[in-house]
Amino acid sequence: MLKNLFRKTKYITVSQKNIENYKRENTPTIPDGMWVKCNKCGEILYQNDLEKNYMVCSVCENHFRIGAKERIKYLFDKDTFKEWDYKVKTENPLEFKGYNEKIEHIKEKTNLSEAVTTGKGKIAGMEVVVCIMDSKFMMGSMGSVVGEKITRAIERAIELKLPVIIFTVSGGARMQEGILSLMQMAKVSSALAKLDEEGLLYVCVLTDPTTGGVTASFAMLGDIILAEPDALIGFAGKRVIEQTINEKLPEDFQKSEFLLEHGFIDKIVPRSDLRKVLAKLINMHQNSF
Repeated sequence: MLKNLFRKTKYITVSQKNIENYKRENTPTIPDGMWVKCNKCGEILYQNDLEKNYMVCSVCENHFRIGAKERIKYLFDKDTFKEWDYKVKTENPLEFKGYNEKIEHIKEKTNLSEAVTTGKGKIAGMEVVVCIMDSKFMMGSMGSVVGEKITRAIERAIELKLPVIIFTVSGGARMQEGILSLMQMAKVSSALAKLDEEGLLYVCVLTDPTTGGVTASFAMLGDIILAEPDALIGFAGKRVIEQTINEKLPEDFQKSEFLLEHGFIDKIVPRSDLRKVLAKLINMHQNSF
C-alpha cells in the first residue's frame, strides 16, 4: 500500500495540434451557404427557406439581388425557357488594358456569357420574349454585346409577334467600351420603337439597382413599367446630384416607392406576385387584339 502511495503519476503529453484535431473532429460543423444574413434587418435566414420565399427576407421583406438563372426559375413554366445568342462573344474594340482578362475571369466565376440573358419561354402557358440583366456580370454594365443581344431579342419578338419583358439591373454603360457602349442606348431604343409600331407589348421590370445609361434609355420606355420594392433607380448618384445642386435630397430619393409617388413607374410588385401580374398583363394584351 505504501508502495502505491509514493508511486509517480504517469502523464500523457498532448500537443496543441492534437487538441485542435480533436476539436475539429468532435465539433459539429455547419456547411457553407446554409445560413444567410439579411443585409437590411440583420436577421439570420435559412438558405432553403429563403429560396422558397423567392429570395425575400421573411422578417423585413428585403428583396435580395438575384441573377438571371433564379429569375428564369421563378418566372417561367417549367422547362419552357430557351436561351438565345449565348455564343455571342464580347470583344475588346478599344484594346482596353486588362479588359479581356477581366471578362474571362468573370465568365469563369459566374458561368455567364455576358451581363444579359435573352430567350423565349412561357408564363402561364403564354409565350413571351425576355431579356434578363444580371448584376453578377460587371454589375450588369451595358456593353456592345448586351445591346446586341437585347436588340436581336426584340427583332425576333417582332417576327414572332410576341410581347417583350426586360428585367433591368445595371450600373450603366461599360466604360471599357467607351462610345460603343453608349451607342447601345440608341440602338435598343430604336428596336423598341419598331416593336411599338407593330403594336406589341413591352413591359419593363426595374430591379435593384437600375442606373446610368440603362435608366436613360430602354428602362423607362416600357408600355408598362413595374419595379421591385425598395429598388434603387436613377441616372446619376444621389450624392453627385446633391453636390451639383447644393441641396439635400429626400431620404427615399431614387427608390422605387419615390418614383411611384411621382408618376415615373406604374406599379411596385413584390417578387412573389410578379409572375401572376405579368401573366395578367400578357393575357389582357393578347385579348385586346
